[in-house]
Amino acid sequence: MKAPILTSASRWPRSLALAAFFFSGCLLAASPARADLRLCNMTSSRVGIALGYRDAQGWVTEGWWNLTARGCETLLKGQLGGRFYYIYAIDYDRGGEWSGRSFMCTREREFTIRGTEDCLARGFDRSGFFEVDTGEQKSWTIQLTETNRPGGP
Repeated sequence: MKAPILTSASRWPRSLALAAFFFSGCLLAASPARADLRLCNMTSSRVGIALGYRDAQGWVTEGWWNLTARGCETLLKGQLGGRFYYIYAIDYDRGGEWSGRSFMCTREREFTIRGTEDCLARGFDRSGFFEVDTGEQKSWTIQLTETNRPGGP
């Protein structure tokens, strides 16, 4: 479930940014066929997730999903309608972020924002999202990991 962000996280310099790895989702053979966009937090920290995507009316960003350490959440239910999705995530416990070069609008509390233009002028934050290419699969799972974390493995 989405929940509002209660605290803001500090950000590491870009050179120390957290890495993200993604892989296609696996569905259980015994269950009815489902197709979703899921995200799994494979870190030892709590993270906040924002999602950007294009729907029939244009660009939309949504947030925040608050995931516990080693937790997973379905961000979009049903068959995926697009090939590209965008993620921005913050680490509540250690600081840092998973980010990229696709800028979209966010804010500190729960949100759904239409459009990606003029974020600051419209009273929103402007955050860099990383792109996820699903290859037009109908189901996909994204994993956030602790790779490149200072003091990590």
